[in-house]
Amino acid sequence: MNTKTIHHLSHTDLDGYSCHLIMSYTTNKKYNYNANYGAEVKQKLDMILEAIKLKNEDALILITDLNLTVDESRWINNEVNKQDKISLLLLDHHGSGEASAQKYDWYILDTERCATKITYDYAKENFELNEPEWMNKYVNVVNAVDLWKMDEVKNFEYGKVCMRLVTETRELNKVMFANEDNKYKTSLLLEATKYLDEENGAIILDEKIHFIKKEFFRTDKNDTLDNLATKYIVGLLGKARAEKTIYYKDYRGYLSYGVGNTSIVGNGFLLAYPDYDFIVDVSYRGTISLRANFKVNVAQIAKEWADGGGHPNAAGGRIIGFKEQYRYDKVKIQIQRLIDDKESRAGNLEYKKDS
Repeated sequence: MNTKTIHHLSHTDLDGYSCHLIMSYTTNKKYNYNANYGAEVKQKLDMILEAIKLKNEDALILITDLNLTVDESRWINNEVNKQDKISLLLLDHHGSGEASAQKYDWYILDTERCATKITYDYAKENFELNEPEWMNKYVNVVNAVDLWKMDEVKNFEYGKVCMRLVTETRELNKVMFANEDNKYKTSLLLEATKYLDEENGAIILDEKIHFIKKEFFRTDKNDTLDNLATKYIVGLLGKARAEKTIYYKDYRGYLSYGVGNTSIVGNGFLLAYPDYDFIVDVSYRGTISLRANFKVNVAQIAKEWADGGGHPNAAGGRIIGFKEQYRYDKVKIQIQRLIDDKESRAGNLEYKKDS
């Protein structure tokens, strides 16, 4: 049985997260990552290689529900071959990966099964899998909807609800809160396994989606989903202050990426952590949204950073030339360069920080 530490990269849809859910029942130590196609795949694989090097332990890079291009396959194969302690395994069903699958023995391609089913079957044979009673039934549900087997009516309909459970779950940002977002989605799918045997399971699950989302975020009293999620997110932002603090002139700021809803989340953060003067959220396209609480004029910052503007406590703009990233550290490098470039030119801020 394979006992290596697993660094598991999977797709960002139902099939991808379900692969994570299956592998969570193996006894191996695991780290989960998610990526969509394009540049995100290589950035996440870079992150995995860096993490393995830092930990210096025997590791398996497991890729599921993602087909690699020939160039990506060549690159990761060369990187793994440089390291004696790393092995590589890819389990996928997309026919577009055939060229890579023919070249590399670590690339297992089967177009007749979804990635969840391939992972399930492989895990039973090669890992110590503590399989719960629901797992085989759930795998068949994912297989039915991912391969669009409409004739398997019950599984197909249940799978459609599970698919929406993933695609419409956007409360957490998968770059800022990668581990928590993965846990959130796999936890929801685990909850979904409870109604597999119900006669009208798809309808029951559909009606419970809002409730099970709220339960994930709830810590004490009940509230709206927005309020529960905001409280949870503000807590996550607070825990990451050491990494995500930035400075502009004499002002202390917090840099978030792709969180959105800045009016609510940003103001919630500033109230919870009054030692911060402002918070700025950068979108994937480089738009910035700044919030303050009467400690600094963020309209002036928006003007200096991005030729933007707004109100003293709420402003925004767009950074020309911003390059979309899938790793927070690379975003912070871009923003720090911007700050370094703009800081010396910026004028005096309207509100003077108290000494």
